[in-house]
Amino acid sequence: MYNLATNLERNATFLGNNTALIFQDKTISYRQLNAMVNQAANQLVKLGIMPDEKVAISCPNTPAFVIGYYAIQKIGAIAVPLNVMLKGPEVAYHLADSDAVALISFQGNNALPCGEYCYEGFNQTDSCRHYILIESEGENASIPHDAHRFNQWLLSPETTFNAVYRAAEDTCVILYTSGTTGRAKGAELSQSNMLCNAQACQALTNQKGTDVSIAILPLFHTFGQSLIMNTSILTASALVLIPRFVPKTVMQQMHQHKVTHLAGVPTMFIGLLAFAEKHGGDYIKDIAATLKVAISGGASMPVEILKQFETKLNVPVIEGYGLSESSPVAAFNHLEYERKPGSIGQPLPGVTMKVVDSKGNEVPLGKEGELLIRGHNVMKGYYKKPEETAKTIVDGWLHTGDIVRMDEGGYVYVVDRLKEVIIRGGYNIYPRDIEETFMTHSDVHLVAVIGIPHKTYGEEVKAFIVPKEGATTSSKAFITWGRERLADFKYPRQVEIVESLPMTATGKILKRLLQ
Repeated sequence: MYNLATNLERNATFLGNNTALIFQDKTISYRQLNAMVNQAANQLVKLGIMPDEKVAISCPNTPAFVIGYYAIQKIGAIAVPLNVMLKGPEVAYHLADSDAVALISFQGNNALPCGEYCYEGFNQTDSCRHYILIESEGENASIPHDAHRFNQWLLSPETTFNAVYRAAEDTCVILYTSGTTGRAKGAELSQSNMLCNAQACQALTNQKGTDVSIAILPLFHTFGQSLIMNTSILTASALVLIPRFVPKTVMQQMHQHKVTHLAGVPTMFIGLLAFAEKHGGDYIKDIAATLKVAISGGASMPVEILKQFETKLNVPVIEGYGLSESSPVAAFNHLEYERKPGSIGQPLPGVTMKVVDSKGNEVPLGKEGELLIRGHNVMKGYYKKPEETAKTIVDGWLHTGDIVRMDEGGYVYVVDRLKEVIIRGGYNIYPRDIEETFMTHSDVHLVAVIGIPHKTYGEEVKAFIVPKEGATTSSKAFITWGRERLADFKYPRQVEIVESLPMTATGKILKRLLQ
């Protein structure tokens, strides 16, 4: 039986007293977590949601995300996790594109009004029938009259539910990604994709039921979802949930709960290292005494930062590589082998990689080319986009769009990217999405968006705007306008107003000349 939720059911039966989730001052055992997932699953069924229907979920790292995600799995439906920073029109696009019939949304607050944005997007999507609100503690905001109340679901006496049978190839989750071209696309990942990736992550990190991992990566993101949440549930280990990354809070939680496994993007490691250097002593020594492994992904970590972190916390830092389209983990430095800083390591067992030139021919070792991946981790395809899928998966090989080289030991080094994805703090941002938004502004004639180097985030978003004749909108006003319409991680922090953009004879903008 292939259903991701059966891992949770097994742990509830055989290791029910093991701690599953730690959130602020609350501790939830595997038996309790399974019961809460069952309560939510029963309510989803009562709404008439059927196997293979899509249910979107927008929630930060709280127990409600884990409960909602696994309840969707239990009933045989397909989870569509959404970034909590999406604005109303962006939510509407994702709901309509995924054919979601229900949306589970965290209420949020003034600082994170995701409930407000989600309800706006829900009302713009006729095909989405149910709005389910996770009420925030201490918030007095009005509840929409047509909202189902998630917290009340968890008061239900119906605490049993048997997971619906799923075949290995059945879709488990749709993760939205920029892919290689155009607007965000939904990568369809199967039950087998997700289970195999969790098992691979367990093997990579030697995670056991007695370990404690910490979720500083958002669980709606592929990295946090597979490597942190699903792997913890698979191994019956404890998971400390951090809804917002604050180095001091993370360090305190790592110290208090004796965290053994830490995973994050490079900007998080930079923040934690800065805190550790400023607040050293026994506090850091205690963390180093229990921390077994630190995992970095999402972007290349500066080698100097990696070495400093390893020294300061006396822990091996292993770097890896993955895409939403590869479930996500595809390659990693392995603890039992030589770790090469600056390398993404070697392919996972069962995963094959090759490096090819522009004609698809393999290049010699040490030479640069595009990275192709084949194996149990490759997605089924982009949801409802067969042409995009055919461009990305050719003869079973996933074309990553990344330029790499491979050494004689099979270690892979990312050199550059074919695609124009901007990686800001571990988030993938596709310029065309921003450009299309800005082209709706009445004062914009042309716009080109690029990534520029940034010390903290790796890259920052910059827009070059050619205004229409007679337009008077300032750079500052353009930035404000973009912030109101795009997710907070995505809008351009810099806007430069220019008279023209460099172009080829056919009218293609030469973005490399804007760098």
